[in-house]
Amino acid sequence: MKPIIEIAKNWGLQEAELKSYGHYAAKVSLEALKRLKNVSIGQLVIVTAMTPTNQGEGKTTTAIGLSQAFNRLGKRAIPTLREPSLGPLMGIKGGATGGGAAQVLPAEEINLHFTGDIHAVGAAHNLLAALIDNSLFRGNNLDLKPERFTWPRVIDTNDRALREILLSSSGKIKDNPYRSFFEITAASEIMAVLCLSESLPELKEKIGKIIIGLNRSGRLIRVKDLGVEGTLAVLLKEALLPNLVQTSEGGLAFVHGGPFANIAHGCNSILAIKMALKLADFVITETGFGLDLGAEKFMHLVAAPFNLSPRALVIVASLRALKMHGGEKADFKAGLENLEKHIENGKRLGLPVVVALNKFTEDTPGEIEWLENFFTKRKIPFAVSEIWQEGGAGAEKLAGKVLAAVKQNKKFKKLYNGNDSFRKKVEAIACGFYGAGEVDYSSEAEKDIALIGKNNLAHLPVCMAKTHKSLSDNPRLLGRPRGFKVKVQRVRPAAGAGFLVVYCGKILTLPGLPLHPRAERIGPGSNGGIEERNG
Repeated sequence: MKPIIEIAKNWGLQEAELKSYGHYAAKVSLEALKRLKNVSIGQLVIVTAMTPTNQGEGKTTTAIGLSQAFNRLGKRAIPTLREPSLGPLMGIKGGATGGGAAQVLPAEEINLHFTGDIHAVGAAHNLLAALIDNSLFRGNNLDLKPERFTWPRVIDTNDRALREILLSSSGKIKDNPYRSFFEITAASEIMAVLCLSESLPELKEKIGKIIIGLNRSGRLIRVKDLGVEGTLAVLLKEALLPNLVQTSEGGLAFVHGGPFANIAHGCNSILAIKMALKLADFVITETGFGLDLGAEKFMHLVAAPFNLSPRALVIVASLRALKMHGGEKADFKAGLENLEKHIENGKRLGLPVVVALNKFTEDTPGEIEWLENFFTKRKIPFAVSEIWQEGGAGAEKLAGKVLAAVKQNKKFKKLYNGNDSFRKKVEAIACGFYGAGEVDYSSEAEKDIALIGKNNLAHLPVCMAKTHKSLSDNPRLLGRPRGFKVKVQRVRPAAGAGFLVVYCGKILTLPGLPLHPRAERIGPGSNGGIEERNG
């Protein structure tokens, strides 16, 4: 690794605009954006995926490797990625820094505590929870109804025991107890607000709009009613600044923010993307889970409100995912239905699509050749990605396909308009994008919708919270399900972030640990670093 200050200066940043976190990571002052105000911006490419396996299909590795390939071809490119959460790191999925010859470094620090951004979000979120309980204990001057709270606690650990808890503002459960719960920190609305703010004053304003519950008269109570939005913003002052690291080939990379894609909007921060667009010819942004979740949300919740213009979609696929969707016989040809639906959805968003097959060691030449012929006949841009093995050199063919796609200069199309009704927005995604036949609303969801309408929030875009394991809201429906029913369980206004969270099916906001968590295998290495045992 090279010192991050040295790399950043080579990419057009000034040392005075950087705050180092050791030798290999730094935060960038917002003054850099002001200085670069008149610099033209680069092209934005989105990396997404088909419906993934539990291990993921390699979106992060692809985004990093694609940026390395562009740099090899003389095009300055920067990947912008989300920060890893300790929950999946210590659970089943592992880290989120890429792999093999395409990583962001220093991977161990990034995967663990990094610059403390996620901890800052947790501190701000839980301080707000404590302030709400203190207001109750001190006389409840806001007349809050404890049974209608919408503000839980958060923790950056997969801990199923905290999904339901019993609390009392006095500290004694016998005194007016009420039910609450924990979510994972990445699901916090404060995380979403952090990633969708471009300045500290804007961050403070958006925090003030966060809804924390209802009073006994039915009025929505917001953070600004407590008068603590300034305090919470101060806790996030450093976390707001984007983080700089390097790729394994010495390129620049942003790793900042980490909202989950099946619960929140699943994209890195708007500040990281806008800074990268000022510094590079191409910015490669990875979005969470499949195209049905991360990419759709990026378009409606990030690109549209912030006037970004993505130019191409890279859909990462793998033979192991195709086989998973191929039924009991693990027939990858049958599993292609899932990938084809994602390709259709990409085109529905108006953007050119490139399919990247992430090659694994168990993939056979015959299988790969069959897929190449399949996509060639259908005139769908396709490239075999050998990024894990070869880094940027293994993505040069993919980069060429992406360059050709970007030159089409197409603009994305929204699935719904801002003045559409709430139900029409949900149906546009559930029926038009997922392939559902209808949308069913629970009695609780109907009450939520009425409350949203009464408080003039129905104009907000929707953030669908559903399983990432299926195009539907049922994780067991693999492949390309058709005509299913999407069940909306509840709707929560995330007024600070600027969207309505629509909970579909059974969605957990605090994951649990598997039978053998990765935490059992991680420990200090013999060279003073960190290592993970196999098995």
